[in-house]
Amino acid sequence: MDREVQFIGQSGAFLDAVERASRAAPMRRPVLVIGERGTGKELIAERLHRLSTRWQEPLVTMNCAALPETLIEAELFGHEAGAFTGATRVRVGRFEEADKGTLFLDELGTLSMGAQERLLRAVEYGEVTRIGSSKPVRVDVRIVAATNEDLPRMAQQGRFRADLLDRLSFEVITLPPLRVREGDIAVLADYFGRRMAAELHWDSWPGFAPPTQKAMEEHLWPGNVRELRNVVERAVYRWDDWTTPIAHVQFDPFESAWKPVAPPRMAETDAAPLPIAASADYDEISDLRQAVDAHERAIIEHHLGRNRYNQRQTAKALGLSYDQLRHCMKKHGLMERG
Repeated sequence: MDREVQFIGQSGAFLDAVERASRAAPMRRPVLVIGERGTGKELIAERLHRLSTRWQEPLVTMNCAALPETLIEAELFGHEAGAFTGATRVRVGRFEEADKGTLFLDELGTLSMGAQERLLRAVEYGEVTRIGSSKPVRVDVRIVAATNEDLPRMAQQGRFRADLLDRLSFEVITLPPLRVREGDIAVLADYFGRRMAAELHWDSWPGFAPPTQKAMEEHLWPGNVRELRNVVERAVYRWDDWTTPIAHVQFDPFESAWKPVAPPRMAETDAAPLPIAASADYDEISDLRQAVDAHERAIIEHHLGRNRYNQRQTAKALGLSYDQLRHCMKKHGLMERG
């Protein structure tokens, strides 16, 4: 398999999922791949195809969420000329394109009920009928489907056909999220870092500084491996000295002191009140003015730090004028630090 579809990892949960895919690959039965975004569902589909007896035949991919509902059936099953407005010629569907090979249906949970019904017939009888035609076409297609939805729950709620779910779930491979893949964050970060360093023609790979490694280990990675790759490659290309370990990563590329502020959605008089301390803390207050001053100072210190002590940005974030902020800073002895 080429470098874009390699499996990198050593955790037991990850290796178990890969092994299950390897065992299911030679079978002709459908396979469901379940996992969060960025966990590698497409790579598992590729593995299922390449290790099967169909590896020389086409692997056709269709993202069910990328098309409007009115076009999904035409994409899957094809159409005859004149079947609907704009259908000026015969269109072969994805099922016919994947004949003798594998059809990978990504985002399966977004299929409409009508498309699910026709998909069920194609899986059950091995034939499809183009829109506008009454003649079925025989196809030999192995289905691999992927989703991040809870399909059994959707079936209970009537949003997914239970009989179709039964047909597609001969084998279900659930991919573990990166946050539970013990030891894999460091392995993947090193792999993606070395690749990026080679792309930038660095003479050597300095690795990551210990605090940076710790920060990556503690991050929850909601985007999983895809997010990790972006974070690592961004950190490498921004680092200027390839002789010293990389000491900074930015998890959120949109974070900025100059991030646009959304316009207020309600009148100032209707704004929600600021959160206040729990009532249990009130018993400890013996000097109201001192408590209010301490709270005001803490707010100002927080926003100064968040805006890197840029006073104009801080004033804007707090809804104050520049002079008002300067007055508060002077009042609380923050001028020197500012």
